Amino acid sequence: MNYLIVGASSGIGKNITEKLLAQGNEVYTAQRTDEHIPIGAHHIIYNATENELNIAELPEQLDGLVYCPGSINLKPFNRLSKQDFVNDWEVNFYGAVKTIQSVLPKLKASKGNIVLFSSVAAQTGMSFHASISAAKAAIEGLTHSLAAELAPAVRVNAIAPSLTDTPLANKLLADDTRKEAAAKRHPLMKYGQADEIASMACFLLGRDAGFITGQIFKIDGGISTIR
Repeated sequence: MNYLIVGASSGIGKNITEKLLAQGNEVYTAQRTDEHIPIGAHHIIYNATENELNIAELPEQLDGLVYCPGSINLKPFNRLSKQDFVNDWEVNFYGAVKTIQSVLPKLKASKGNIVLFSSVAAQTGMSFHASISAAKAAIEGLTHSLAAELAPAVRVNAIAPSLTDTPLANKLLADDTRKEAAAKRHPLMKYGQADEIASMACFLLGRDAGFITGQIFKIDGGISTIR
C-alpha cells in the first residue's frame, strides 16, 4: 500500500508514519523540512500554506492520505486579529483542501481514503478557542461533504482529539502541575498520547474500516460527551 502523510516529522503524524512503515507499507511524507523523518519513508519538501505539492514524486496510485498539520492558537476573542484567523484557516483547513485537490486522481485510482484532523473544540465550546475551533469545524464540514461527493470511490473521515502530548502542545503540558490539571479535565483522568490517536488513524486507513465514511471520531477521553 502507498500512503502520503503530510506533517510526519513529529507527534501524531510521525507515529502514523512509523506504524505504517512497520506494517510494510510504502510511506511518502511531506513537510517543510527533511528533519526527523522516520527511517524508510520517502520524503517530499512541501509547505501546504506556501507552495504546491510535487505530485511527480508520488506513485500513480495512493491508498491513503493523512493531513496532520495543525495549530494551537489560544487567545481571548477580542485579542484575535484577522491574521490569526487567516493563519489558522490556512494551516488547518485550506492546506488540507489544496493537498486533497492535488492527489485526488491518485486516490481515486486505487479507491483510497482520506483522514483529516479536527479538534474536540470544534463541537464542544471552549474558551479562547474561537480561531482554531472555527478552522476545525470547517474540516468537519469538508469531511461530510467530500465523503458524499467522493463515494464510493474514496472514503473520507476525520479524528477530533482532545489535548494530546505532542510538541505542538508543549506549552500546555510544560510541567507536572499543568499535566495534572490537563488530566483532571478529562473523565478518564488523562490527556491523549500520540500513539493512541495514530492507532485510530491507521485503523481508518485500513481494510477493516472499509464500511466507514463521513464520520468524525472523538478521541478525547470522554470530555465532549461525559459530565
